[in-house]
Amino acid sequence: MTRLTGRALRLTVFVGENDTWHHKPLYSEIVHRAHAAGLAGASVFRGVEGFGASSLIHTSRLLSLSEDLPVAVVIVDTEPRVRAFLPQLDELVTEGLVTLDDCEVIRYTGRERTPGETDAKGKRSL
Repeated sequence: MTRLTGRALRLTVFVGENDTWHHKPLYSEIVHRAHAAGLAGASVFRGVEGFGASSLIHTSRLLSLSEDLPVAVVIVDTEPRVRAFLPQLDELVTEGLVTLDDCEVIRYTGRERTPGETDAKGKRSL
């Protein structure tokens, strides 16, 4: 389990929920690459309304405008680890917004798994 406290960097990637990478949701590809890179964690948040560089408002309130709602992928880890991940985003994010913010991690804990326990993908812990 990754231990993380103190100064950190928050990476936020804003894209549309319909954005894809090789026929897979872009936000999912970002999360899976962050996991493969060993980053501390990543979460995806779906927006209910927003607009970006195109100035087109997307909202869940009107059926006709509910397509391609905004999605934010948030990743927090140490600055060197986050910065090392940025080149992957250069490849993936062709439209959207990528931001970095300094932050402080107060508490980062996960559930400890017992030896032999399987995760959601069926992998056994050692």
